[in-house]
Amino acid sequence: MDLSPEAQSLAVIFAGVVVLWVTEALPLPVTALLGMVACVVAGVAPAKEVFLPFAEPLIFLFIGSFMLAEAIHVHGLDRRLAFAVLGLPAVGERPGRILAAVALVSATISAFISNTATTAMMVTIVAGILAAIEDAQGGAAPSDGSPPGPHLDPKWATGLMLSVAFAASIGGLATPIGTPPNLIGLTFIRRELGVDVSFLSWCAIGVPVAALLTTVAVLLLGWMFPAGVDRLPGVAALVARNRAGIGAWSQGELSTAVAFGITVSLWIGPGLLGLVLGAKHPLPAWFSSHVPEGVAALVGAVLLFILPGGPGRRALSWDEAARIDWGIILLYGGGMALGELSRSTGLADAFGRSVNGWLPGGQLALIAAATLVAVITSEFTSNTASASMVVPAAMALATNSRDALVAALAATLAASLGFMMPVSTPCNAIVYGTGRIRLPDMIRSGVCLDVAGAVVITMAMLLVGWLWPR
Repeated sequence: MDLSPEAQSLAVIFAGVVVLWVTEALPLPVTALLGMVACVVAGVAPAKEVFLPFAEPLIFLFIGSFMLAEAIHVHGLDRRLAFAVLGLPAVGERPGRILAAVALVSATISAFISNTATTAMMVTIVAGILAAIEDAQGGAAPSDGSPPGPHLDPKWATGLMLSVAFAASIGGLATPIGTPPNLIGLTFIRRELGVDVSFLSWCAIGVPVAALLTTVAVLLLGWMFPAGVDRLPGVAALVARNRAGIGAWSQGELSTAVAFGITVSLWIGPGLLGLVLGAKHPLPAWFSSHVPEGVAALVGAVLLFILPGGPGRRALSWDEAARIDWGIILLYGGGMALGELSRSTGLADAFGRSVNGWLPGGQLALIAAATLVAVITSEFTSNTASASMVVPAAMALATNSRDALVAALAATLAASLGFMMPVSTPCNAIVYGTGRIRLPDMIRSGVCLDVAGAVVITMAMLLVGWLWPR
C-alpha cells in the first residue's frame, strides 16, 4: 500500500507507543506524551495540530467529573450507599444475596466515580465482612455437645472479591463518565463521524449492557465459587455497626449531593426535554449547545468550592481537587492525538483497507471483530490505551457511517472488558493483592466473563445499529 512519508513515520511511532503501553516500560501517560513529542519532531504534523486534543471539551468533562468523584469519596457518600444496600432486609446473611449486593453496589458507584477508587473502597468493606464471618465461624463449639454447623467454603471469599473487581469494571460502562475509554470513544465518534451521542443516549445503551453483564458475573461467580452454607452469621451485625458509625448526613455530604444532582440534571436534561417537548423544540437545542456535558461537569465542580463542607471549609478544597488522576487526562490527550493523526495522514484508512480483505462481509462480522480485538487488547494494556488504539481502527474497517458508529461503540465498550489477569485492570490488581485469589481462579472466571461480555456487546450493537435514527 502507498503511504505518505508522514503516515510512515506515524506507523513507526504508533508501533513504538503500543510496545511501551503493553510492556509498561514507562508510565502510560509518559508514553502518550512521548508519542506526541515524537510526532512533532518527526514532522508528522505541527505542534499546534498534535496538541490540539487537549483543547477538546471532553477534557473538561474528565476534570469536572473527577472532582465530583473526589468529593463523593472525601465525604463518604460511597460508603453510605454501600452499607445502605448491604443493610437491606432482602440481603440479610444469605451468601448469594450478599454476593449480588456487593456486585450491585460496586457497579452502581463505578458508574459515576473511578473504577479503581470504587474497588479500593469496596475491598475494605468486603474484607471486613469476611473477617466478621471468619470470627463468627471460629467461635466455640455448641455447649450441648452437638457437632458444629457447616463452615463457609473458602472459595466463596474468592468469588466475593472477584465480584468487586468485575462489577466495578462493568459498572463503568453504564455512563459516559464511568470510565475514560467511554469518553475516548465518544470523542472519536463525534470528530470522525459527526455524531454527538448524548449522556442520555449513552445511558440507554450502557445501562442495559452493564446490568446484564453484572447479572452474568453474579451468576457465574456464584456457580464457580459456592459458599457451601445457607447463612453467614455476623454479617448483619457488622453492617449495622458500620451504618450506625456513619451517622447523620454531614454538611459536606449534603453539599456534594446537591452539586452532583445539579450536574446529573444538566447531563440528562436536554435528552429528557427532547422527549417531552419534541426534538425540534428550541429549549433542548439551547441546553445542548450552551451547556454541553463538559460545561455541566465544571458547573458541579465549581459548586463544590462554593458550597459549605462543614465548619471552616468548603465541600472540596483545592488540595483535595488536585488529587484527581491527571495521568488519565494526559493519557487521553496523547491517545486522541495519535488517533486523529492516523486519520489525517491516511494511516487508519490504509489499515482498514488492508484488514477488510480478511473479514467476511456484513455488520455482524465487523462488530464481532472490533469487540474481540478490543477485549484481547485490554487484557495486556490499559483500557484507556486499548480504546485509543482500537476505536479508530474499528471505524476504519467500516464501509459506511452507520457501521462505523456501531463498530466504534463496540470497541469502546469492549475496551473495558479485561477480566483475566491482575495486570488487565487496576481493579483486578487490587483484589489480587488481597491474597485471597489464586491466579488460575481469576483466569478461569475472567475468560468466561470475557466471552460473555463479547457476546452481549456484539448483540447489543446489532440492536443499536437497527434502532439508531437514520
